[in-house]
Amino acid sequence: MARIALIPGDGVGSEVMTQAVRVLEVLRDAGVDSLAWEEWDLGADRFLRTGTTITDGEFQSLADDYDAILLGALGDPRVPSNEHARDILLGLRFRLDLYVNYRPCRLLHPAISPLKAGGERPMDLRVFRENTEGVYGGMGGSFKKGTPDEVAVQEDLNTRKGVERIIRAAFGYALERGLDRVTMVDKANAMPHVGSLWRRTFQEVSEEFPLQETRTMYVDAMAMDLVRNPDAHQVVVTSNLFGDILSDLAAVLTGGLGIAPSANLHPGRHALFEPVHGSAPDIAGTGTANPMAAILCVGLLMEYLGHEEVGVQLEEVVTEALAGDITTPDLGGGKTTEEVGAWIAGRLAHRIAAPGHSPAAD
Repeated sequence: MARIALIPGDGVGSEVMTQAVRVLEVLRDAGVDSLAWEEWDLGADRFLRTGTTITDGEFQSLADDYDAILLGALGDPRVPSNEHARDILLGLRFRLDLYVNYRPCRLLHPAISPLKAGGERPMDLRVFRENTEGVYGGMGGSFKKGTPDEVAVQEDLNTRKGVERIIRAAFGYALERGLDRVTMVDKANAMPHVGSLWRRTFQEVSEEFPLQETRTMYVDAMAMDLVRNPDAHQVVVTSNLFGDILSDLAAVLTGGLGIAPSANLHPGRHALFEPVHGSAPDIAGTGTANPMAAILCVGLLMEYLGHEEVGVQLEEVVTEALAGDITTPDLGGGKTTEEVGAWIAGRLAHRIAAPGHSPAAD
């Protein structure tokens, strides 16, 4: 049995998570897997009520008692410091050593891309972002803060171990999926010490993976290339900061954050899946949040559990919804969160029930 911890979190998190659970129910009822899930009260409401973000015991339980975590969103204006979000999300990322941030950015329908030639040159990109080092490590400090002479230092920490394992994850994924292009992105001309580590490690690891093409690119050139040549890259591996920026750019080019899923992984050990759109407090409660990213996270979760065909099916159903304009306002549609989620769950159930389909064998 696969045990899943559900953390709806804040804002639209609970709204999109409700629709993700609809999909899980369809899959469970169809016998795709022996799925079980439990909702966790972690978020702003609990923090405001008790003053507790997350305890050591809760961290341990999430690490030991569950096969995966499905997170809706964290962030609430009632907690201006976002202390709870930092403790929970970054705490899970670092304490579970979720060193792979995997962001698939695939254009499912040309109408949702802001690129004029999106239909002719659709993007199908996989970003592997190092998730535990870089400037997000919190190393640095301030001197003479609040004065005209203030100095602020933020360190960019990169280790050989951290760089090598994310590069290996990217190459391993490409080999497993039959892809032949891996691009490493850095800013070695401006950051020579970090750049040297990344480039030397990338070169050494690439020699173990005889793919058709390996490239290194500066991050500014890559940002331009994603717009100019959206179909030129397959797998991109990069640092924490650059991966954060490039994956959001790629998400916008393929339809926006409302359709962008992500996985935070320590392969073979821990996994956390979350839509990347955040808690969106400005639209919370309006019924207009896009549930597609959360639903596609279920697809990534099922792939992680060994049911790759389910991920393909869910992507196909979401594509059908896009083609039929079954979308929320962010994609130009007039449907509610509930209506989109119900349509996708119903369509998935119909597909699974079709003659000749054997979900248990997926």
